[in-house]
Amino acid sequence: MRRPVLLAVVAGVLVTSGLPPFGWWALTLVGMAMLVLSVESRSFRERAWIGLAFGVGFLAPGLFWMTEFSLPGWVLAMLLESAFVAVAVAATPRRGWLVLTLPSAFVLSDAFRGAWPFGGVPIATLGQTQVGGPLLQVARLGGALLITAVVAAAGVGLASLVRRRWLTAALAAAAVVAVTIAGALAPDGTKIGELRASAVQGGGRRGTRAINTSEARVFRAQVQATAGVPEGVDLILWPEDVIDVDSDDVFRTPQGRTMAGLAADHEATVVAGVVAGADDRPFFNTAQVWRPDGTSGDSYEKNVRVPFGEWIPFRSLVDRFADLSAVPRDAHVGHGPAVVRTPKGRMGVLISYEVFFARRARSALRHDAEVLLVPTNATSYSTTQMPALEVGAARLRAVETGRSLLQAAPTGFSASVDHRGRVRDQTDLGRRAVLTTTLHRRGGTTPYTRVGDVPFLVAALVVLLASWQLTRRSST
Repeated sequence: MRRPVLLAVVAGVLVTSGLPPFGWWALTLVGMAMLVLSVESRSFRERAWIGLAFGVGFLAPGLFWMTEFSLPGWVLAMLLESAFVAVAVAATPRRGWLVLTLPSAFVLSDAFRGAWPFGGVPIATLGQTQVGGPLLQVARLGGALLITAVVAAAGVGLASLVRRRWLTAALAAAAVVAVTIAGALAPDGTKIGELRASAVQGGGRRGTRAINTSEARVFRAQVQATAGVPEGVDLILWPEDVIDVDSDDVFRTPQGRTMAGLAADHEATVVAGVVAGADDRPFFNTAQVWRPDGTSGDSYEKNVRVPFGEWIPFRSLVDRFADLSAVPRDAHVGHGPAVVRTPKGRMGVLISYEVFFARRARSALRHDAEVLLVPTNATSYSTTQMPALEVGAARLRAVETGRSLLQAAPTGFSASVDHRGRVRDQTDLGRRAVLTTTLHRRGGTTPYTRVGDVPFLVAALVVLLASWQLTRRSST
């Protein structure tokens, strides 16, 4: 077993090289082929160990951003997530149509990772390895899960070429090409207008925690950066939680009055991230709208909280073993659709971590969002990995929904992404900047926003159950 396990670890490392910030998407396909070669003709137990080794090779670097918060937390999360991958590999029958069963197993694995535990951590998935390649357009047809299926099928095809199994290789190649073309040709909505928008990045030192950062300094940096917004913009987007107030009503605070003045001075709609609430209660994390005349507008409260970042599961228990001073109180759980109404139309809002959840973008589309806004804050991370992963997830959401997207972060990356997932402009990390772009307001839907993930999950489950049943019959 030593050789296939080592091969699986190398395969996992090749797969993770497709993730941002690297983006070597073709190596992911090679890595999947190596996994297939290492797992062939192995028993259930052997496949499980090989799958675990592959998961460690994939997720140890893929989740490395967690080490900036907790090294033990990274180890535990990486092993747990790798166990899910091991189950997926082991669940693939030893005999049968691997070109169908392996994609099905990984679809179910990625879906489960995105839902459990604590609401899921859908970061470092097979679908995200392809944001820099041609398979990205498949998301329009079936989201990130369909990309996962195509990546796994491509791996089976490449492995079949090595083994000279020409029929399987041809079937896999035909499936990959057909789905990719269908994704590229799938409907993605229609353009209904334009708006001129600026994402404001105040800049500053990275790798800092909120509890050690001056709230007034962050706010002042954002105000000073907003002076660089050009005339004639329709929308100004500020990042997540750059306005921090004790009051539940931001409009009655000095910061709220400053924002009203900025909106009126620029005669533009302003959307800004606000953290509000007294220190002895859960805080509210919202995206607040100021209308062009400075009056209060709509707001959206973050629905998906970051586990161990914005809330502590089993806080009273965890508090006995860990220092929770960095997260002294939990975030309030928001409800409702991911959309705000503005004078320039309905805009979908995905606050920070929510950009990794396709269901939040679909929520925005179901309520007629014409563009997507991502106010985020990755200042706590000193490396490029998490900001790059956020931009990669933003590209996926843009393609899945057929919407233009604007992201604003206090220290980067701020970015503009078109409805085809192309990054039109992006700021540097740490620097003060104003990113001004023209966003296309779009209507209509994509096939994925209409059907979601359920059909693919049902199909994957049926394929696996059927393959196991056929395997049992052929062995009796």
